[in-house]
Amino acid sequence: METLEHLLLEHPFLAGLDAALGRPLAGCARNLRFAAGEFLFREGEPADEFYLIREGRVVLELHVPARSPLVIAAIGDGDIVGLSWLAPPHRWAFDARATAETRAFGLGAGCVRERCEENHHLGYEMMKRILPVTVRRMQAARQQLLDVYGQHPA
Repeated sequence: METLEHLLLEHPFLAGLDAALGRPLAGCARNLRFAAGEFLFREGEPADEFYLIREGRVVLELHVPARSPLVIAAIGDGDIVGLSWLAPPHRWAFDARATAETRAFGLGAGCVRERCEENHHLGYEMMKRILPVTVRRMQAARQQLLDVYGQHPA
């Protein structure tokens, strides 16, 4: 029988993490399902949980006055949604909305921060995994800004 711990540690985001380091994360996790159109979180809300996508698709959106929401990133199977839990004030900077039925692990942010503080090796492993995601998302946001505000030939 596959346990939550086993499934969690098989997620691509945690792939290769030593089981002894990852085991404490299982106590922070829960299985979730989001319907298409359902929000995982909204801008400005407390960032008290983040998500490892198992199946489905989620978009990060930024509201722009007098325009449709700007899609900053499209996130799918095996990726992570929600990085604002890492740094104060722990509030979401974007909306995250499922665009297809989505299955995910939700990890309690406070619980994960505590586990990382208790075991700095776990904290270091998490940061090594989160940093590339952060860089990719910043590059995607940069591209979006160039598309929206870039110079267009006359």
